[in-house]
Amino acid sequence: MHPTQPRRGFRALVAGSLAAFLLLVGVAPASAADEQSGVEGQTFVIATDTTFAPFEMFEGGDITGIDMDLLNAIADSQGFEVEIQSLGFQAALSAVTSGQADGVIAGMSITDERKEIFDFSDPYFDSGVQMAVAATDTTTTGYEALEGKTVVAKSGSEGLAEAEKLAAEYGFTVKALDQSATMYESVKNGSAVAVFDDYPVLAYGIAQGNGLKVVTDKIPGGQYGFAVAKGQNAELLAAFDEGLAELRASGEYDEILDTYLADPTASSSAGLNFFELVVDSMPALGKGLWNTLRITLVAFIIALVLGIGFGFMKISTSKILRGIASVYVAVFRGTPVLVWAFLFYFGLPQLTGVKGDIFWAGVATLALNAGAYLTEIIRGGLRAVDPGQMEAARSLGLGWGKSMQRVIVPQAVKISTPAMINQFVITLKDSSLLLTIGFAELLYQAQQIYSVNFRTTEMLIIVGIMYFIVITILTWIANTIDKKVNK
Repeated sequence: MHPTQPRRGFRALVAGSLAAFLLLVGVAPASAADEQSGVEGQTFVIATDTTFAPFEMFEGGDITGIDMDLLNAIADSQGFEVEIQSLGFQAALSAVTSGQADGVIAGMSITDERKEIFDFSDPYFDSGVQMAVAATDTTTTGYEALEGKTVVAKSGSEGLAEAEKLAAEYGFTVKALDQSATMYESVKNGSAVAVFDDYPVLAYGIAQGNGLKVVTDKIPGGQYGFAVAKGQNAELLAAFDEGLAELRASGEYDEILDTYLADPTASSSAGLNFFELVVDSMPALGKGLWNTLRITLVAFIIALVLGIGFGFMKISTSKILRGIASVYVAVFRGTPVLVWAFLFYFGLPQLTGVKGDIFWAGVATLALNAGAYLTEIIRGGLRAVDPGQMEAARSLGLGWGKSMQRVIVPQAVKISTPAMINQFVITLKDSSLLLTIGFAELLYQAQQIYSVNFRTTEMLIIVGIMYFIVITILTWIANTIDKKVNK
């Protein structure tokens, strides 16, 4: 017998005794099959772009699509929860890099450039690009017919990259747009002759009646992947890969793809007339309208406080106070609203490490912008009051404060009110810009609807009418109050 065999037998006996003891006390050693996933029980915020049907879309108030079904199935199998953050594509990427979201799944092609910023999962879909033209176009049958013309493709997409490669060879111009629905509308209205897009997205859109037809073969393309920020959330990425492998092995992966790609059916609103479309869309649009009014009112109240404070600072005798107010006005009147929306929602969390709240980021954006304009409106109103009014009040023995309260401010309010009402209307309309950071205001909700049914023009008309009605009513109310208070 080999001299080490007794030692091996002794070790086996000790290991067996220890295992039996652990079983008795209820602490069985974990086998590979029993090990718990490092993400089990956790909740992850996942960013996406819900205007990319059939991979992500809103339908019936729920976020559905290939990516969503795959993600939910993987989350179930791996024991974690997901909280979906609906954004545009570029905003979704910014949400991950800024720490606002843990991962992104949005029909995102795996490229070498993106690998420098993101860590990708195993590919979950092999994509490809096709060209489509208007269904009534009988002359554009291939790339040769594009010379001297304009085509559209989605910003940051594989379709845009392929179109730009072909543009040099065939002599056409490429224009980048943000959404599939608006690209298709550009082709239908004649501002572009063709669109380059991922083949399943085109196929789904055509099934919904988007008015296009495919005229080229598929260009083999890249692969879609789930992504996290570079060096972050490695356990989430590993869980996604493990869950994806299980879905492929069980056949559920193919079932999910077939649901959307094998025989795509028209959306529930595809065959509705205009008035039926209004009724069908109203629950989502009503929610968007409420969010629009809510954020506008909160932001304008804060802006009014800022405007009054900085307005008085602008007429102060203190150079320091005047300087502070002037800098505030110059900064927020001299920069676009969108810059501040992205800074407050994506930039500050990245700098501070604290996740932001989309509502308050929107409020800060609108309030600071409107406050700068209200500062000048209030300053102008105060300056417009005849200086003799202050002199007369002071000659009657009133101090500066009482003179402002009793004499100057009431007249300044009467002068400034029309401009303040106008600024309120502007702030309400500016709230639509917050859709770029995923705030579910009125125009955002309309985008979610027409990204599925591709009835872009009709949905924009509906939204335009709603804005007109609401602004007219609010303006009438404000003017009525102004007449009663300042009569």
